[in-house]
Amino acid sequence: MKRTVKIAVLASISVVALSLFTVALLLWNGVFYINNPSREDFPVRGVDVSAYQGEIDWQTLASQDIEFAFIKATEGSSFTDKCFAYNHREALKTDLRVGAYHFFSFESGGDTQAENFIKAVPKTENMLPPVVDVEFYGNFSAKNVDTVAIVSELKTMTDALYEHYGMHPIIYTAEEEYSLFIEGRFESNPIWIRGVYSEPHISDGRNWNFWQFTNRAKLDGYNGEERFIDMNVFNGSLEEFESFGK
Repeated sequence: MKRTVKIAVLASISVVALSLFTVALLLWNGVFYINNPSREDFPVRGVDVSAYQGEIDWQTLASQDIEFAFIKATEGSSFTDKCFAYNHREALKTDLRVGAYHFFSFESGGDTQAENFIKAVPKTENMLPPVVDVEFYGNFSAKNVDTVAIVSELKTMTDALYEHYGMHPIIYTAEEEYSLFIEGRFESNPIWIRGVYSEPHISDGRNWNFWQFTNRAKLDGYNGEERFIDMNVFNGSLEEFESFGK
């Protein structure tokens, strides 16, 4: 009897372990997502891309039930994404609303970073507001950054982009960086928040405008070294999205 119980327990443990492994494998391979916002709640979806997605067939990508695309343009004061010009030109040939983003450097001035972005990104009809991506990188963390200095340079950059494009730039960030650099500041700037494990909850209760809900989606139309693509939703209706930033 005891041997029978032991075998049954071991069998149950094996089934649970196999089930967990299968779920983890499906998540890892992008078969389904931890987050999967409903179309009813969030009818407007889109992607963000960079050179990591390689050469993109924009007509194919745009045909997969998405409404917008944010394309990496620049980083810091001198770097330009090698695929930006192609991606931007080809994306504009689709029905997508197209925007560009900049990866913010903690080591460069906000004025020169704005100049780098403006040099790379032309004004286009129906464009989405420019995006400044503010997140830790390298060895930077909450323990070793000068928050006051970074906030100052970020404001310099967002002010310069607003003056040039006539739209308040979107700030992309995660919850930790939001609480450190954005909370209580940048009230006019729309927020794009990263939350790949759960729906984001911003520390000061502010509403977000875009939510990057997964970085492990798989769509057709690209062939880069990164086999996954980031998926996002807009916090509003299609009508609100169409007028967003205008």
